[in-house]
Amino acid sequence: MFADTARIFIKSGKGGNGHVSFRRELYVPAGGPDGGDGGKGGDLIFEVDQGMNTLNDFRMKRKYAAQDGEEGGKKRCHGKNGKDLVVKVPYGTVVREAKTGQVVTDMSGDNLREVLLKGGRGGLGNMHFATSTMQAPRFAQPGQPGQELEVLLELKVIADVGLVGFPNVGKSTLISMSSNARPQIANYHFTTIQPHLGVVQLDDRSFVMADIPGLIEGASEGAGLGHDFLRHIQRCRCLVHVVDAAGTEGRDPLEDIEKINAELKTFDEELASRPMIIAANKMDAWFDDGESEDPVERIRKVYEPQGIKVYAVSAATGEGVKELLYAILALLDESEPETKIYEKEYDIAAHAYDELPLSVYRESGKVYVAEGPRIDRMLGYTNLESEKGFNFFQNYMKEQGIIDEMKKLGLQEGDTVRVGGLEFEYYE
Repeated sequence: MFADTARIFIKSGKGGNGHVSFRRELYVPAGGPDGGDGGKGGDLIFEVDQGMNTLNDFRMKRKYAAQDGEEGGKKRCHGKNGKDLVVKVPYGTVVREAKTGQVVTDMSGDNLREVLLKGGRGGLGNMHFATSTMQAPRFAQPGQPGQELEVLLELKVIADVGLVGFPNVGKSTLISMSSNARPQIANYHFTTIQPHLGVVQLDDRSFVMADIPGLIEGASEGAGLGHDFLRHIQRCRCLVHVVDAAGTEGRDPLEDIEKINAELKTFDEELASRPMIIAANKMDAWFDDGESEDPVERIRKVYEPQGIKVYAVSAATGEGVKELLYAILALLDESEPETKIYEKEYDIAAHAYDELPLSVYRESGKVYVAEGPRIDRMLGYTNLESEKGFNFFQNYMKEQGIIDEMKKLGLQEGDTVRVGGLEFEYYE
């Protein structure tokens, strides 16, 4: 089964904790602290794999985590850094934050490799905290936690030209006649259930054409596989609307064009203004009885005044296909050369710890407690033994509204505040 969306959880490695130890050697009774630093956590990296064309690999495995850094050791030994984890994705994959839908990154254009989540820094060993007044520190710095994120992966096919239209109008036949693509072709609906890419070679020029699976009414609202198919059109520089001009299935070609155009516009307003050509296909099956109006002329009367050219073709016999391809090439020359790249909307660094839980409560009597990962993270980088570090700790408690919360619960001067296993008397 073709998969062009996936939901996965990603996490970088936690930094290793700093080590607490003291030099112990013969004839050195007070060797001092020698605890080493922790290793850096591994990065979580996204990398484009040109050989991948679906997100099927992410259907079975949904959690990806880089390796944690190792704790520091004795004798100032540095902990081993965690291994980076490289996640391979197809070219054209858009990564979105799962809750907001905001774009984290777009693995397209020149962006073929990106460090998405940085590993946590390793904590400092106790050898860093020795001072003239505290020569034997019995604490070390914890490693920084890794970053984690739940993301949605969307694969948007990269092509210059997208073939759109109802099912069974001949798109697969047209791309097989025009390029090196060899899609499955049969005379029933939804033969194509995934996009096919083909390189069209004209003289010394070439372009990439995508056979987008057939759309139906309501596709823009998610009917059928509407959203899955429509998202691939967003990357295309121009569109070729393939229509069954002969009406072999009893539908009116003009109505087909109007319905598909309406679905494109509803899904993405910008698609309505995308350069377009209409390929009036299956003309080999049209019988001129001398009374009915030529279907190609009917279409031309409506759309050529709008600047949309109409070409009569028969993908089955190849008639008119070459003229259509040269017209597409000319349209590409007139259109914007750059493929649409999605700008970043979600700042991982800014949101990395926004949602870490924090709990503030009155334990008993005059003891007030603040705990949770957010507090643990702050304490991991604060040396409370120094005046500067303790002032930082106090300001953090105020800025985060922790003191205000405790006051609402009855905190007064002289009461006990417990944070991260440490207890203090509170004074204004």
